[in-house]
Amino acid sequence: MKKVVSISFILLLILSGCSSSRKQLEKGNYEAALDKAVKQLRKDSRDTKQISILDKAFRTLNEQDNERIRYLKMEEKPANWDEIYQINKRMSDRQAYVRTVTPLELNGKTIEYTYVDYMPEMVAAKRKSADFYYAHGNELMKNKLKESYRQAYYEFVRAKEYVGNYEGIDNKIDDAKYFGMSRVLIILQNKSLIKFDQEFEEDLLSLDLPRLNSEWVEYHTRDLDQNTKYDYFVNVNVRNIFVSPDQTMQKDTVVKKVVEDGFSYQLDKKGNVMKDSLGNDIKTRKYKTLQCALIETIQSKTCQINGDVEVIQVNPSKVLKKDPLGAQSDFEYVSARALGDIQALSQAQIEKTKTKAVPFPSDMEMVLRCSDALKRAINGAIQSNKRFIN
Repeated sequence: MKKVVSISFILLLILSGCSSSRKQLEKGNYEAALDKAVKQLRKDSRDTKQISILDKAFRTLNEQDNERIRYLKMEEKPANWDEIYQINKRMSDRQAYVRTVTPLELNGKTIEYTYVDYMPEMVAAKRKSADFYYAHGNELMKNKLKESYRQAYYEFVRAKEYVGNYEGIDNKIDDAKYFGMSRVLIILQNKSLIKFDQEFEEDLLSLDLPRLNSEWVEYHTRDLDQNTKYDYFVNVNVRNIFVSPDQTMQKDTVVKKVVEDGFSYQLDKKGNVMKDSLGNDIKTRKYKTLQCALIETIQSKTCQINGDVEVIQVNPSKVLKKDPLGAQSDFEYVSARALGDIQALSQAQIEKTKTKAVPFPSDMEMVLRCSDALKRAINGAIQSNKRFIN
């Protein structure tokens, strides 16, 4: 029974492979049909159905590609040489792929294809294509437009990949990259009454610049030099800083706790100690209530920093986006003292009584406590507005 199942399973795989390649052929997906046929023929080189599919797909693909090349050459457009090169490379790869299973036998006839040397045509097309990209890149550079510089960069890179021996090609690639790059300068503008020291400002702008950068956009937090022209400015405007006064609040809590306080004997009407069924004295537990006043002192202070982030385009000059910016830091410290029986308190309450009031942080210390939250807010605002910069 197991042998029958195994044979049936193998037969099903063979039939499904044939059906798959034939289905691709019927749909006109000749590349897929050829690929599936080659893979099947590597397993069984005598599969006549797969040989027939391979032959049909291979001849059709080559006929289509040769026809396309003929048309592209008749157009006589320099831009066509890249496609001519790509088609020849595709035909060369296809030929090498099919030669892994040929020659084949079909109905007593040998199926084998004449070897075609595509290399001379590929080299010539590659050279002509590189010449076109190099010349086109030079023409684009003359436009002196950001997008043209970027396109010129890709043209020069392709020319170098194809040939690589143009004089000064590396300098042209560097120039196209430099002029095609958009540069963004992030500036912190403190318009509040509280002044920041330089170290604090630098800390606020210590952003993850590599994460912000992209292929054609680079961010800076320091002006590179006087010759650098920026395409965008991101102004981080700190407009208001509010630091609350030192606030002290007292909270009084009366804590009560009932605890066991010995026992008394249960007496009968005659004043004698009563006995239980085992002859033991009957005792009654006694309780008492402990009481303590917990006086908590709560010290608090708050700092709020408000402003906005502006994304400004230089040419033409306009504000692309303006988002609110805000951060807050809070100081709170709780100390306590106890009046009464401290045993009435919980362990956590007892720990509070071991603390003493502390000096309040200064206004500048409160501002410094805001730095991490403010830095996250700045980074988030810039990240969310990256789409406006290109």
